[in-house]
Amino acid sequence: MDELVAVGLVALLALLAMPVLLVVALVKLSGLRQRVEVLERAVSRRAAEMPAEAAAPATAGPPAEPDDAVAAEDPAPWVPAYASQPRWSPLAETPATRSRTTPVEAAAETAAETAEPAGGDGEEAQAPSMPPPLPPSPAASPRDEPDWVERGVERVKGWFTTGNVPVKVGMLVLLAGVAALLRYASDQGWLRLPIEFRLAGVAAAALAGLVFGWRKRDSHRSFALALQGGAIGILLLVTFAASKRYDLLGAGPAFAISVAFIAGLSVMAVLQDSRTLVILGVLAGFLAPLWLSTGGGNHVALFSYYAALNAGIFAIAWVRPWRVLNLLGFAFTFGIGTLWGLLEYRPEHFASTEPFLLLFFGFYLLLPILYARKAPTPGGARIDGSLLFGTPLVAFSMQAGMLPGQRMTLALCALGLAALYAILAKLLLPRSRMALLARGYAVLAVGFATLAVPLALSARATASVFALEGAGLVWLGFMQSRRLPRWAGLGLQLAAAFALLTVGFGALDHPPAALPFANAAFMSGLLVACGGFAVALLYRRNAGDGMAVTAYLWGLFWWLLSFLREIEAFADSGERLHWILLLVGATGWLVAEYHRRSPARALALTTLVALLLAFPLAWAQWSADGQPFAGHGAWIWPLFAAFAARALVGLRNASGRVAGLAQLAWWLLWPTVLSLLAAFVGERFVLADGWVGMLLALPWLVLAAVSLRRAAWLAPPLGAGFAPFQAALRLLVFLALGLWWVLMLFHSGHSAPLPWIVVFNPLDLAQIAMLLLLAVWLRSHRAAAAGAGSLPVVWLALAGLLLVSVLTLRAVCHWGGVAWDADLPGASLSQTGLTVVWSLLGVAGWFSGSRRGHWGLWLAGALLMGVVLLKLLLVDRGNLGDLLGIGAFIVYGLLCTLVGWLAPVPPRRAAMGAATTGSEGKG
Repeated sequence: MDELVAVGLVALLALLAMPVLLVVALVKLSGLRQRVEVLERAVSRRAAEMPAEAAAPATAGPPAEPDDAVAAEDPAPWVPAYASQPRWSPLAETPATRSRTTPVEAAAETAAETAEPAGGDGEEAQAPSMPPPLPPSPAASPRDEPDWVERGVERVKGWFTTGNVPVKVGMLVLLAGVAALLRYASDQGWLRLPIEFRLAGVAAAALAGLVFGWRKRDSHRSFALALQGGAIGILLLVTFAASKRYDLLGAGPAFAISVAFIAGLSVMAVLQDSRTLVILGVLAGFLAPLWLSTGGGNHVALFSYYAALNAGIFAIAWVRPWRVLNLLGFAFTFGIGTLWGLLEYRPEHFASTEPFLLLFFGFYLLLPILYARKAPTPGGARIDGSLLFGTPLVAFSMQAGMLPGQRMTLALCALGLAALYAILAKLLLPRSRMALLARGYAVLAVGFATLAVPLALSARATASVFALEGAGLVWLGFMQSRRLPRWAGLGLQLAAAFALLTVGFGALDHPPAALPFANAAFMSGLLVACGGFAVALLYRRNAGDGMAVTAYLWGLFWWLLSFLREIEAFADSGERLHWILLLVGATGWLVAEYHRRSPARALALTTLVALLLAFPLAWAQWSADGQPFAGHGAWIWPLFAAFAARALVGLRNASGRVAGLAQLAWWLLWPTVLSLLAAFVGERFVLADGWVGMLLALPWLVLAAVSLRRAAWLAPPLGAGFAPFQAALRLLVFLALGLWWVLMLFHSGHSAPLPWIVVFNPLDLAQIAMLLLLAVWLRSHRAAAAGAGSLPVVWLALAGLLLVSVLTLRAVCHWGGVAWDADLPGASLSQTGLTVVWSLLGVAGWFSGSRRGHWGLWLAGALLMGVVLLKLLLVDRGNLGDLLGIGAFIVYGLLCTLVGWLAPVPPRRAAMGAATTGSEGKG
């Protein structure tokens, strides 16, 4: 009875929505009625006054005073509008009038305001103006697209406001009432009649309603159909209650009665051409065994009943093309059958289950033909694709579940299905209206013939066959200008990959005697890759680059996966990175060679990616072996260089950006590799950090110098095509050098076994060289871009000041014996040294700027001296207790005094003053 209560609650909720909708409708009707009343009053008053106004002569005198009685009744007398006045609209209103007047008063006031004063030219004053068109109603303005909430409300509202609303609501209420009555009568026992009589009375009332609905099927169709469906629903509920709730009927009689009701409902639906009734009957028919089940588990009886139902559906499909009925039968038949198979099927059930599977397959094999025959379109038959393709796939999947491990039997089943669909295609193909359906059968025939291959052969052989067959189907599709073979070919490519993966393609299950690259697994993967490349080539030649790129990437993936699997299976763990590098280089070269003959952007990008992958591989080799050239790397890296150089030659026909980026990566790769080798050399020979730092930067310094002074050397093999990327190369080189330069500031720069001499040591020289090259680059850049600001020069000067400060700290470390650690900058000797060096630099800039008339240099020296003064006051003041702190103050004072004597005035101001004096003298 819980189901009955649920139905009752749904009905009551639907009823609760009715008053809300009725209230909304009444409110809207009330507002419309008020507006209509205002309009009617205004029109009647205007009609009453128009004759008097037309009869009154036009005089030039002042208008007559209104009568007191009229004024008392209507404080705003009506005055007609003439041709020069705008038309009054009784529906027009302003926010002001809306807030302070009633609708009638607002109409009167609007008319009074728009009326023309009495007097004027005779005939013109008497002729009323033609009303202009009404302004558009706000309700007619375009609205945004309603959201899902509004659409849901509209649908509920439409259900309650369209069709035969009373009978809909009545059936809902009746079902809810019957369910509640049965439950309440059972719980409370208010009715003294036995339950048999009560159920019989309800059934009698339902039968009476059914007969009445049948008799009214012509005069009141909507009412009759709803009444019939509700009556059958009540009869089914009574049967269910009598069987499951009160044990008045056995399962067998209840089931037979339910079948009779459902069959009668289906017959009535066909006779009245009502899909609603037949859907209700099908749903009730398929669900009847579930709600009347006793748990006995007799699958033969269940499937026999479903066979009878499907026979009924087949009979209906013979006369009515109702696709929804076919889909419902298919979903329930195979859905419940699959559920039973997962839960209850045992191998001993095969003999009693296989006939039903074949019978159901036969039903839904023929239903698409009946549907196409009964539902033609102007261009041919209408195709039910869901049943056309869903039936064989579901049925064969269920057959495979019933025959686990019997591959050859399933292969024969697949061949049988292929032959069956081929026969159907042959029979239907001559009929023009059935040509599309015949093509679908032909596709299924090819598909099941293909499916027989993996079932009869090994998975690796299957992958090979699928890959080649898929490429062949794509070729055939382009030759015949048909999409279906092409799609089937793409599907076979995926099937080939799936066949390889299902046998553990990545599990390295080589036999002991297997040879590298000469084994079935590698050959199968290679064939899949070749199939993908073939499909890419076919699409590129016939359909553009869209699908061609996808197929190419698919083939490239299997190409690399096959080789990587061989490397993992046969190469030593310490050598795998070298073989991967060789694979990447060879792939980039082969792709570039093909690109040379048939340029394509995807091919050029592959070569670019191959060059970019060399960077992480080099770092991985350095991390694993200490250097990239260990082991086989000694000959693989030169071979990779040859592959890459030849690949760049093949990219000459590529778009400038991809080819230029590839050569850019090429020139950046070799300093990276040599720097990693330098790190290994420093570690191998236990060199000091100064030497190691210099060796790390040496390849980059050389590349920077060549790019600045001999840029033509970097142009081959692209030649002029690489010219736009020369600036990017310089930028990246100097970014790398800048990162190195900053990191080296934190190193002491030991030069053992040579003694450390400030400036003349490896690290200092390398850092100074980097700044000099940067100055040359900025100078050339400023010369090329006239009018460039001095901001880069300022940053270069700050970098020089930072390097001089670090050199001072290094001198304190090496000559003063202070350890190079975090406490070094705070040492008294370090602070004094920085003060003296900064003061000397400030004085030099101050003096040189003054002598050369360079305002910027003079200002820089002055600012530096100001910074030193702040440093003395804030930092060095704490060191006044020792000689170093005192010396810092003294040196700074002397230097400032010297500058004040030699160059006290800023050069620009002095020049400006002289110029001013000269101009005054001339004046």
